[in-house]
Amino acid sequence: MADVTYNFALPFVFSDDGMAAGEATECLSANAAVMRAEALSRKPGHVGVVAFSRTGYPSSGDFGDAKVIRKFGEVPDDLSAL
Repeated sequence: MADVTYNFALPFVFSDDGMAAGEATECLSANAAVMRAEALSRKPGHVGVVAFSRTGYPSSGDFGDAKVIRKFGEVPDDLSAL
């Protein structure tokens, strides 16, 4: 089976512990993820947003590391948990 790439926009908000991830939005393309991330970055309460993609095999659940497409505003330095 061929690998599949999923694209997301993930907002961040301030929390008691610093910064926390909000709810990720799946997008149809990398460009759509960037446009959604830019729009989310202007939403009150969001301190930053990252557009990223992950490629892998849905049937086995094996996915590679997230690849950051673009960042807006403040996002954590360590995005390894994406």
